[in-house]
Amino acid sequence: MPEVIFPGEKGRLEGRYQPAKTRNAPIAIILHPHPQFGGTMNNPVVYNLYYQFANRGFSVLRFNFRGVGRSQGSFDHGTGELSDAAAALDWAQSVNPDARACWIAGFSFGAWIGMQLLMRRPEVEGFISIAAPANLYDFSFLAPCPSSGLFVHGDKDAVVPTSAVQTLVEKLKTQKGIVIEQQVVPGANHFFDGKTEDLMGVVGTYLDKRLPGTRKESKDSAA
Repeated sequence: MPEVIFPGEKGRLEGRYQPAKTRNAPIAIILHPHPQFGGTMNNPVVYNLYYQFANRGFSVLRFNFRGVGRSQGSFDHGTGELSDAAAALDWAQSVNPDARACWIAGFSFGAWIGMQLLMRRPEVEGFISIAAPANLYDFSFLAPCPSSGLFVHGDKDAVVPTSAVQTLVEKLKTQKGIVIEQQVVPGANHFFDGKTEDLMGVVGTYLDKRLPGTRKESKDSAA
């Protein structure tokens, strides 16, 4: 899990990068929660998401938004953080020029940023949005949502009501040609305290369905 430093709009950005073993492996970018409320790339959900993709043969990058950890710059209310996410994808593509596809996974604030990046980058073919803050930020830019993906939420989330995510998902489900799935983790709060393992079970099941054979291949190669 090598540390990497790559250029962003306001200076260097700090990340952790796990390269895949094959040249044409897909890329995954993992986006952390709100920087002003303690969100970093070392958040337990972000850390575990990173390995969900790494274990399935992706080249995976998680990083700190501007002003977090050793990343330069200061919080920019989402506009600059979207630029950071784009810079992260640019960097990952530069070191993986043969990558066949890309996925975005974001947690809370990171889910909002990830969905905006999804709209701007047609090569992104799948997404995972965890505790998407549909009541706190405007998601109307998803018109239409260009890729299939998964929304995951906790039914005890006191920050974002389940109904807010449900409304967003139902709107996106009306679009033709894509499949939007939603899963609710029983007993989970906004931060998935004590429920990270359950959350990763949901994510892993979804990835195995979308990426048939990757889990089996990783087991065979380890045998």
